[in-house]
This record gives sequence, structure tokens and C-alpha cells, in this order.
Amino acid sequence: MTQLSNMAHRDIETVIHPYTNLARQRETGPTILNEGKGVYLFDDKGKRYIEGMAGLWCTALGYGNTEVAEAGAEALRKISFTHAFSGKSHDGLIELSEKIKELSPVPTSKVLFGSSGSEANDMQIKLTWYYNNARGKPEKKKIISRIRGYHGVTIASASLTGLPWVQSDFDLPIKNIIHTSCPHHYRYGVAGETEEDFATRMADDLENLILREGPETVAGFIAEPVMGAGGVLMPPATYFDKVATVLAKYDVRFIVDEVICGFGRTGNWFGTQTFGIKGHSISMAKAITSAYFPLSALTIEEDLYQAMLDQSRKLGTFGHGFTYTAHPVGCAIALKVIEIYERDKIMEHAKTVSPVFMARLKKLADHPLVGEARGVGLIGAIELVADKKSKRSFDGKQGIGAQFVNLLQDLGLIARNVQDAIAFCPPLVITADEISAMFDVVEKGLDIFEARVHKEQLRAA
Repeated sequence: MTQLSNMAHRDIETVIHPYTNLARQRETGPTILNEGKGVYLFDDKGKRYIEGMAGLWCTALGYGNTEVAEAGAEALRKISFTHAFSGKSHDGLIELSEKIKELSPVPTSKVLFGSSGSEANDMQIKLTWYYNNARGKPEKKKIISRIRGYHGVTIASASLTGLPWVQSDFDLPIKNIIHTSCPHHYRYGVAGETEEDFATRMADDLENLILREGPETVAGFIAEPVMGAGGVLMPPATYFDKVATVLAKYDVRFIVDEVICGFGRTGNWFGTQTFGIKGHSISMAKAITSAYFPLSALTIEEDLYQAMLDQSRKLGTFGHGFTYTAHPVGCAIALKVIEIYERDKIMEHAKTVSPVFMARLKKLADHPLVGEARGVGLIGAIELVADKKSKRSFDGKQGIGAQFVNLLQDLGLIARNVQDAIAFCPPLVITADEISAMFDVVEKGLDIFEARVHKEQLRAA
């Protein structure tokens, strides 16, 4: 049993950790991280780790950016809090809304803020329902998400999330949330099926679902450009074009969840641009502040805004908002982060080092344990398999992915597993040398783990 520090014991007795086996946590204790600089984190024992996940897909500028910290401190000194209720505003809210409109890859009339990606996608559901009530279509309420899509953990956004562990025993999904096929060609394509043919089948699945449910009842469709927490799944060629055609045919609002992909992760400001997505609205969070402050936003298209105006005239108010909507500190930090993205050409830097990232990632596909290596920009994953030829997965009870990321952490690299997919999403400021160091650890870890798999005969389980 691991010898736990006093601080670890205190953690065990006081803290609930998200996405953690709470029973096992009592034995292993937490990893206590107290300092960060650049792409590195340091634990309470002084051990250094390469942060291969940018926190949770979010710390695009890395750790310890004093310019961002000072922008937040200055905002705290100037106006520690004000809200946006009852028509109140502040300079940062106005300037950030203007900036998002300028950057937005979809036609945008207005911007609405929250504190997390979950909140943003929760609001997307509410507004889609509100929109259809406003235009006299109260039966048009169903929202379609995708199996293995990830859109948050509130009651509504967790219903969108197509992962069983987010819904099991939480009595989810709620009414009016349905799911269509997962567009992962490696796992769900059939023999001889090209990506384009697979994309056609996925679009057909979506259309057939709409027809079964009744087009008059289907209001929205939500999708990530890259399915992040579902395993970093890439859209097959022509997929989003074909999906957009189906949605337009049946008057379905297309919501693009850019919470992970937004602000440079795929090599452009938004994944919508990388994949040519024709959406109506986008949700954003995470890298909007480089995760230095909790802030999210969603874009409001003109049709929706006009419906909101009509409802305000009828009802007397727009009855929605959070205490921390457009918090002045969050707005100041977001403005500074976006300024740095532009001034220091962070997107250009990410594009420059992305070929190094992708080359090292793709090289991992040659390893006996790796079935697929996939990615774009500075986000990618490898999928560990028991048999490369048949694509046979390991027995889920073995927890192969979790074992492997624990090994990587022992070797000084923080990664994240989604079952047996191992995700990599480093800060956008990472250098080519740091990328090489990161993948050196991964290669070493794969060789060590392959020996363990062979010795313990884990493939046969």
C-alpha cells in the first residue's frame, strides 16, 4: 500500500474527486500538484511532469503566465464584481463580446456568457427550446447528440454526452435528448468502406433517426469538430458537409461544441474552420481564458435573437442568467489571453510545431500495442488494442488505458485515457523539443507496457 502524506490523508477525508474511482482513491491518495511553469507541473515532492493534456484540454498558454495573472489582478482591483442582469454591463463585457463576434466562424448577432462548457451547452438546449416556442413550434424540441460525444455534466448537458459512465445511475438522459451513430471510421466502418462511404452512412443514420422521430419534433443537433473526451475521434472525410445537408433539409439547428477545439487546438481559431462546418451557433470555454478563470460563451444567431426579442416583449423579460455571467475578472483575462494569441501569433506557432506532433504521433501506430494513431493540430490519441490485425480491444475489466496513463505519470508525463484511448493535448505554446520529449516518454512507456502485457498474458484475458 502506498505510504500517504499528511496532506494526502486530509484530501481523502475531505475531497470528492471528479472522474475518479472513489474507493480506490482512499488507498492510492491524490497526486498533489502545487506549481506550474510553461508546459510543466510539479508535485508536492518536487517531481516534474510534462503536462500532456493542457490540464483538461484547456491551458493553451501553459502555466505561470504573469501577464494574464496581472490582467486578472488589475480587474480585481478595479471592479471585483458586477453582473449583467437588468441591463447592467461593463467595459470588459462589451469589448469581449465584440471580439468574439469578430472571431466567430458562424454568423453571430450577440454573445451570451456562462462559466463552463457544461453551462454553455445547457444554455444551447434551453435556447433551442425557447426559439421553437417563440416561432410557434412547441412540438419541435428533440436534440440529437452522438454516441461518444461529450458535452458536459449538468443534467441537460450530461444527457447530451453519449458516454455511459456519465449517465449510469444518474437517471439520464432526460426527455427529448436522443443519440445518433458515432462517426469513428476505425471502429465502426465495415470492411472496404471508404471514409466518404462511411460518412454517407452516418448521414443516412442521422436522417433516418429524424424521420423515425418525426422532423416536426427535432429541433437541434450538437457535435464537436473533434470528439475530445470520447477518445479524440476525427470526423471522416465529407462527414460534416453531409450532416449539414440533412439538418438544413429538416430545419434543425446545428450547434457546434467548440469547448475543446476552440482557440487554436486544431490549427485554426476554431475547429469549425478546420473542418468547414456550417453551423448556426458555437459553444466555447476552456482556452478562451487559457483556463486561468472559469468562463464560457455561446454565439446567438440573428434568427434566435429576434425570437428572444419577441419573447421579451411577450413575457416582459428574458428569464435566464447566472450570478457569474460575464464576470469582469473572467472577461479581462479572456481579453488578455486573446490579445496574446494574436500578438504572439500562437495559432501560427501551433501550426509550425503541429507537423512534429503529428509525425511523432503517427509513428506510434507501428507499435504492437497501438491499433490507431489519430489527431489534428495539437490534439491526438492512440488506441491500445490486444490485436492489431482484428482491432480486438483488451477486456474492459483490465483497465489497460488507466494502467498505461499511470505508467506514463510515473515516467513524468501526464496524459489521459478514455477507456483504452490515450489522449494528448499539450499547451499550444509547447516547443518542438518539448513535443519530442513528450513522445520519447510515450515510446518508452509503450515498450515497458508491452513487456508487462506479454509477461502477464493480458492479451488472452
